[in-house]
Amino acid sequence: QLQLVESGGGLVQPGGSLRLSCAASGRTFSNYFMGWFRQAPGKEREFVAVISWSGGRTYYADSVKGRFTISRDNAKNMVYLQMNSLKPEDTAVYSCAAKSSEYGYSVASAYGYWGQGTQVTVSS
Repeated sequence: QLQLVESGGGLVQPGGSLRLSCAASGRTFSNYFMGWFRQAPGKEREFVAVISWSGGRTYYADSVKGRFTISRDNAKNMVYLQMNSLKPEDTAVYSCAAKSSEYGYSVASAYGYWGQGTQVTVSS
């Protein structure tokens, strides 16, 4: 079993930055591909970013490419999402998730473990 807990959400102005963190415990963290998803009220859950076991491969949704960066520190059992140049459209609950392979990395149902989510609000 793997437990995930997100933190770092909050209120930020358009153009600002936030860094989300996800702490993992219970299993060998480095065995999992780690992803970030987000869901706004009335919207479907959407893929944001994913990072491979060692951090050597990353994939991003087109809507966040060039603005968001995913990273991980396996020694600390942590994964991060650095969000820059934030837009009101980025407002959502952000959740981290874990899966055992790269296959289906952008599909929420392919992930077996989820955190509780953290709210990000981008508004002036």
